[in-house]
Amino acid sequence: MDQKKNTYLTQIFPFLLWINKLKNPRILKMDIISGITVALVLIPQSMAYAWLAGLPIEVWLYTSFVPIIIASLFWSSHQMSTGPVTIVSLMTATALAPIAVAWSWAYIAYASLLAFFIWIFYLLLGNLKLWVIVDFLSHPVILWFTNAVALITIISQLPKLFWITIEKGGTFFETLYSIIITATDSTHLITLAFWVWSILTLMIL
Repeated sequence: MDQKKNTYLTQIFPFLLWINKLKNPRILKMDIISGITVALVLIPQSMAYAWLAGLPIEVWLYTSFVPIIIASLFWSSHQMSTGPVTIVSLMTATALAPIAVAWSWAYIAYASLLAFFIWIFYLLLGNLKLWVIVDFLSHPVILWFTNAVALITIISQLPKLFWITIEKGGTFFETLYSIIITATDSTHLITLAFWVWSILTLMIL
């Protein structure tokens, strides 16, 4: 009976399986190094994704740590990464753009409400085991979806690379055309030089 109870508890609270391992100084040291490494990546990543979603930088920075803490305690997988992603940021900005002005208090409130309903939806998907629907998506669909996300992300960041302000067009190509025309006349050369230097440095490294 006790064994069944322990199995049931570890299914709900997976951290009970590894929490005692932290008594080992070697494992604790490795976990501290891992935590610092994740933080060094997560902080600039969260700031960039906040800007992409139309939220103040500090909002994403505060909330990005919460999912990681929850995941470390309740996730059954040791390999699954948790944190902000491009597609969620883009879809948040797309969904809220017609409702409120980006970076406003109303926008933050709507984004919080959206996150809450997504959490409820995730709970329903998990409990009803509806994740099997993903198996019916073909590889080409997922591939082109990923490529589209990459292109939209690049286009959304181009104005920052040239330090220009543009009016978003109704389509992808209208926005791209607006960026090219505006960048031709109003490019901030220091920002552009820093961008080129950063890309070259990353390629060399």
